[in-house]
Amino acid sequence: MSSLSQALWVLLLGSLLGFELIGKVPPTLHTPLMSGANAISGITVLASLSLIAQADGNPALLLLGAGSLAFALFNVIGGFVVTDRMLAMFGPKSSGPKSAGRNASSSNPSSAKS
Repeated sequence: MSSLSQALWVLLLGSLLGFELIGKVPPTLHTPLMSGANAISGITVLASLSLIAQADGNPALLLLGAGSLAFALFNVIGGFVVTDRMLAMFGPKSSGPKSAGRNASSSNPSSAKS
């Protein structure tokens, strides 16, 4: 069995196992799981920077490193945004002017535009 074939089998089995495990995670654990995924993507960022540094002008390696860096950064930033939004749901409810104004205008029919 060639090394490419072995690598594809590892990718396939790892993907199936990951899909099966993530599907069984209860909703209360999604935020810690997202934080763990951000840490793994941080390692991917370091690996892609290492690949770019060792490319020695090889365009294929530079392109592969740049692509992996872009995807990893997208994943890290998106993960932190989603984690922040999820944690904000558990924070104290704010009764700022936005929510009060929105509730008042929607319940008052005289304030609607004609």
